[in-house]
Amino acid sequence: MPIEINVDRIVILKRFLITLVCLLVFELVRLLVQASVLFQFVYMLIARKNSEPLRRFSNRLSCFAYRLLRYSTLNENAKPFPFNEFPKAGDCDRPSSTITFD
Repeated sequence: MPIEINVDRIVILKRFLITLVCLLVFELVRLLVQASVLFQFVYMLIARKNSEPLRRFSNRLSCFAYRLLRYSTLNENAKPFPFNEFPKAGDCDRPSSTITFD
C-alpha cells in the first residue's frame, strides 16, 4: 500500500537531488569494490593468504554501498556519507571467520 506524502515539493526535490549524488557515489564505490576484489585475489594467489586490512575495508565499503541504496530507494531516511559519517566497523555485519573455496 503506497504511503501518502504530505510535504512540500521542494523537500521532495531536495531529496531527489541528494539521491542523484548518492547514485553517483554508488558507482564510484562499485568501481572501488571491483578493484579491491581483483587486488585481494591477486594478493591471495601470490601470498597464499588474504589481506585482512583490505578485507575489513571492503566490508565497510559494502556496508556503505548498502546504505546508499537504502537511502536512494526510500527505505532509509538517514543520509549516507558524505552527508553523514562513513560506516564504522561496528555498523556492519562481521565478516566470516574463515574463508572457504568450495
